[in-house]
Amino acid sequence: PLTNSMKKLVALLIWTASSLAVLAQVPQQVKLDSLFDRLAEKDKAMGSMAVMKDGKITYTRAIGFCDYDARIPADALTKYRIGSISKVFTATMIFQLVEENKLQTDMTLDKFFPQVPNAAQITLDQMLCHRSGIHNFTNDSLYETYMTRPMSHEEMLQVIAAPKPDFEPGTKASYSNANFVLLGYILEKVTGKPYATLLQERITGRIGLKDTYYGGKTAAANREAASYTYLTGWIKSPETDMCIPGGAGALVSTPSDLVTFIRALFTGRLVSEQSLEKMKTLTDGIGRGLFQFPFESRKAYGHNGGIDGFLSSV
Repeated sequence: PLTNSMKKLVALLIWTASSLAVLAQVPQQVKLDSLFDRLAEKDKAMGSMAVMKDGKITYTRAIGFCDYDARIPADALTKYRIGSISKVFTATMIFQLVEENKLQTDMTLDKFFPQVPNAAQITLDQMLCHRSGIHNFTNDSLYETYMTRPMSHEEMLQVIAAPKPDFEPGTKASYSNANFVLLGYILEKVTGKPYATLLQERITGRIGLKDTYYGGKTAAANREAASYTYLTGWIKSPETDMCIPGGAGALVSTPSDLVTFIRALFTGRLVSEQSLEKMKTLTDGIGRGLFQFPFESRKAYGHNGGIDGFLSSV
């Protein structure tokens, strides 16, 4: 994984670039191009970004390589693993089912997975805002021993159910990928459809996203970027098998698709205004599938992501 200092640097770069691009005027575009040109020239960054204003893409830029070893350059259509931004998609579909009276956020986890400790006291709402106390399996040292191999739902349930809870449900917040892996499984249980199918029917097909889907093994032929970490040079990262993060982090997308998605979410095309307000409502600083970020004098909503060597923000 990237060092903390490198993560902070990349996060700062993403946020600075996004802030510069909001006005989407020529001077900002010149500044952004200058910044990315310099990074590309010195081979210090690889990635892609897009800016949307008033429903139109006003800026895109990609630098580096889709496959560094094969010297396949990245472009605006290169697809990346988006990690925990996947949680926004999962939360969106949970609230769609709530609106359809197929789920209630006060339902308890034991209705679906009673083997998880404290399941009878954990609500879907607590899982959405990371107040369940379910241990975050990606923090464990053993995670790296199985992250690259396929794991069935049953195997993942055993991993999630094995540790003692980190705290009693509802008493505090602590970010845990286990919450959204389980929420992804619940979507499948309630609908009888695979997550990938639900994603296409409920989100990507509805709003016309062509390059967002449940990921598999990275394929350069499909314009999917491989993952790299910069040490003394670019080193290819181990590749997580996407069956493991599931609804918590298994999606692949492009920056242009992501800004289209977040606009659709905030303009009523995917959930109701009431559902969106619940998603935005913070408890101990965490919303239901959304985070809040300072944005000069205003507030911004979205999510960040990290998986293998990928870092992302929307």
